[in-house]
Amino acid sequence: MADSGIAGSKLQILVVEDESALVEILRYNLEKEGFGVVVAADGEAALEAIADHKPDLVVLDWMLPHVSGLEICRRLRRRPETRDLPIIMLTARSEEADRVRGLEVGADDYIAKPFSPSELIARIRAVLRRAKPSTTGDLLTYAGVVMDLVSHRVLRDGRPVHLGPTEYRLLRFLMERPGRVYSREQLLDAVWGRDIYVEARTVDVHIRRLRKALNGPEDVDIIRTVRSAGYALDELSQ
Repeated sequence: MADSGIAGSKLQILVVEDESALVEILRYNLEKEGFGVVVAADGEAALEAIADHKPDLVVLDWMLPHVSGLEICRRLRRRPETRDLPIIMLTARSEEADRVRGLEVGADDYIAKPFSPSELIARIRAVLRRAKPSTTGDLLTYAGVVMDLVSHRVLRDGRPVHLGPTEYRLLRFLMERPGRVYSREQLLDAVWGRDIYVEARTVDVHIRRLRKALNGPEDVDIIRTVRSAGYALDELSQ
């Protein structure tokens, strides 16, 4: 059965997960961030909860009793009333082929266990921002960094962060997708654009500038360098 924790006009998140300890962690952190939470422990209960509560987003575990998360995602995408429902898949499967399968059946994002609650919340906000821009405000937040997309101001733990235009775009791209590793080429395409020729090492220069602006003497560096792969925004990088 689904268990509701919704109040007022909060955005409603359906968590479909059969690990009770993880459910409680997710419930606590989501409610602390102002979301209403509905919980379902298996696929059938999830379908009932979606019909009853009409959530704004579903956090869906891949491995579920009776009906897999993958099959639930397929069913939701086939139905006109849930075709556009935002879905983030949770899974212990970390192979690229599994990530591709999850995205191909219609998941909006994919996060591998173990993960930090703050990473999941950042992913939820990013997916909701794309799906429901009028309901999620104009702020990006991650690990104490707040980016105001209207005023183009950035704060870290309340301290102003002064960024150039390229560093701002780079930080915004990474904050919308925390935890994901992006190659220099991917960052060039996303931040500079496919039609502009820039040396790949230019990314390194701007990452250094971004780090210098973000990190005070006592701050943890939240930009992770992955050797031979690229960069990610990751509060657990140290």
